[in-house]
Amino acid sequence: MVPSPRFPPPGQSVLAVSRDGRVARPISVGWCRGLAGRRRPAGPMWGALRAGGTLRAAASRPMAVSRPTAARGSAATAGIIVIGDEILKVRPGPGASRACGGRAGPAPAPEPGPGRPGAPRRYGCLRPPQGQTQDTNSFFMCRRLRALGVRVARISVVPDEVDAIAGEVAAFAARFTYVLTSGGIGPTHDDVTFEAVARAFGERVTPHPELVALVHKFFGKTDAQCPEMKLARVPESSYLNYGTDRCTGGTFKYPLVSVRNVYIFPGIPALMERALDGLTHLFRSEQTRFHTRTIYVAADEILITPVLDQADATFQGRVSLGSYPDWANNYYRVKLTLDSESEQDLEEAYHFLIEKLPPGVVVPLVTDCVSLAAAEVYGLAESGSALGQKVAAALRTIEEALDRYSLAQLCVGFNGGKDCTALLHLVHAAVERRCPVRQEKLQVLYIRIMSPFPEMEQFIQATVQRYKIELCTVEGSIREALVHLKEQQPQLEAVLMGTRRTDPYSCTLMPMCMTDPNWPPYMRVNPLLDWTYRDIWEFLRKLFVPYCVLYDKGYTSLGSMANTLKNPALRYTDARGRESYRPAYELENEEDERTSRQ
Repeated sequence: MVPSPRFPPPGQSVLAVSRDGRVARPISVGWCRGLAGRRRPAGPMWGALRAGGTLRAAASRPMAVSRPTAARGSAATAGIIVIGDEILKVRPGPGASRACGGRAGPAPAPEPGPGRPGAPRRYGCLRPPQGQTQDTNSFFMCRRLRALGVRVARISVVPDEVDAIAGEVAAFAARFTYVLTSGGIGPTHDDVTFEAVARAFGERVTPHPELVALVHKFFGKTDAQCPEMKLARVPESSYLNYGTDRCTGGTFKYPLVSVRNVYIFPGIPALMERALDGLTHLFRSEQTRFHTRTIYVAADEILITPVLDQADATFQGRVSLGSYPDWANNYYRVKLTLDSESEQDLEEAYHFLIEKLPPGVVVPLVTDCVSLAAAEVYGLAESGSALGQKVAAALRTIEEALDRYSLAQLCVGFNGGKDCTALLHLVHAAVERRCPVRQEKLQVLYIRIMSPFPEMEQFIQATVQRYKIELCTVEGSIREALVHLKEQQPQLEAVLMGTRRTDPYSCTLMPMCMTDPNWPPYMRVNPLLDWTYRDIWEFLRKLFVPYCVLYDKGYTSLGSMANTLKNPALRYTDARGRESYRPAYELENEEDERTSRQ
């Protein structure tokens, strides 16, 4: 067997080409543009990127190179270079998408492009002329590399210019253990990554026999000047890395090119992610593991700065301490992150902070209340507490509605207010417990008023994503909205509502009752009738359920911007003499709940 040199990370074995020319570990690479994430023609090579199987090497020649290694006892480092500066040219507008994010909106009309005669050339991640691009490749790379024990030290975005790319590649290659580029591989004029990497190391691009054979196989082209053949012209010392598809166990048919310690990844997110996942053996460090702890603090950052300074000085060089304010969160103001290669150092720093931070400011935050909803809500219902009894009664009403109606026949009234937020969480818990595996989404009815608060609209959209629900938006009065709803979705028969007896015209309602005779016929389901204002807030905050941020800014009952003010009962003067407002859950007299509504 004739060896084909491979230069894996320290501690990894060298792979070789066998007698029959089969390479031991194939991996996929997409031929794609850079950060703009332009999708290339869906031709035969795309099938190669997705299909399993091995590929016979065509006169692959050894190309010996070397790479810098991490110092003994320190973590391997990586630099990421995003090729293509489209993320620096964001233009807001409809049809926004994730550049290199893989979840683009509908593609625009195709136009001719290379790959096969008449094949469409789609711009799936960047939608001109008003597309918005967001880089997600670097985020994915950071997450994967960290899990492999590699510390990402820098991320750079460079334009599609040979000199700019070459300069960055040369600097990164000398400084970091690994360099990962994303994008700029393809047949067009601005696909210049191969040329730039060659220039970084004083090399030329030259046709690689194995890649020439691949172009011939998948495109039927042999002309050295055809656009497709640009994919076969790589730096002289290139190595073709093959790996295994983690999903199928098969092998990819197209390689990822590397030069020394520089790995040239595709820009299309799906291909980049599959390629990196198939190449983990090249980057994995058995000696390094990163350990992380998080502390959530319900205090302004300025108040805990002395403690942070003290912790940083005490553990400098052993533990990395990060402080991230979040003014929009309902339960904390600062998130502290601690990272270290030493679990012992990390725990020492963690306990140091817990002891030094002011009493009562550390929040035992539940960051994902949705997936835990069924267990937490039913656990509260079975607790026997006063609130638990209210929760149990509400669940009985919800379960009765679920017995009578299918998910297709009912919906939850939701306008982003505190009551319907509590209701939605209860209904979600009941549905999850009854049918955790289901195709149908819970339907939510949003009756949009005139002049809604922007914060309320943002919260509603975030809630749709959080609970993975189906939102139906109608406008007008409640009666008009229900008329439209009956016309649009005649299968709906019941609406779960967050009504309490203290609401206007609600003191005589029953948990389940039909609408009035001159209204569209719906069963109104009212699980929260006997809940109080304080019950709502105790439920939300006990289970760390996110709610609209306006309630933390002095509002206690929300309508439109035209008829809602901050509640004067929550007004106070802070230590600096400024007028401020306490959050809604600190309202002392429940009868003042609606005094801010005009």
